[in-house]
Amino acid sequence: MTDLPRSEPESGGEAAPGLESTAPWSRLTRRADYQRAGRGRRAHREAFTLQANRRAEGETQAGPRIGLTVTKKVGNAVVRNRIRRRLREALRKIAPDAGLPDHDYVVMARDRALTLGFEALIAEIGAAFADLKRMKPRANPGGQSRERSS
Repeated sequence: MTDLPRSEPESGGEAAPGLESTAPWSRLTRRADYQRAGRGRRAHREAFTLQANRRAEGETQAGPRIGLTVTKKVGNAVVRNRIRRRLREALRKIAPDAGLPDHDYVVMARDRALTLGFEALIAEIGAAFADLKRMKPRANPGGQSRERSS
């Protein structure tokens, strides 16, 4: 099972409209990546919070990476999986160039992500990415602590 939104079709057919970007989304896989994104900028929306942080300079992967989080507070496994499927599909509709290529993103879902209209969900995701692009980048993007001189 793959969780990541793709900009290229798996079967070799034509790409869906709006998904012709050069760099596809990649997936966050390690807990440390999620935690680093959590220390970055945030865009709060009704159905989710989008967190973003620039990757450390040593990481060479091109294109934005994304991860989804749906906590048990939201509902049982059926509800959480339904929300994840809706968010993955909405992210597929958003071109990967909505995100900055050297950034990691985490979508922290709320229960409203299940009941919000799908077109409204897509619009909110696009607006959240646009808000994060407009925000001033953090001074310490990698999330590493600075050495203190005493």
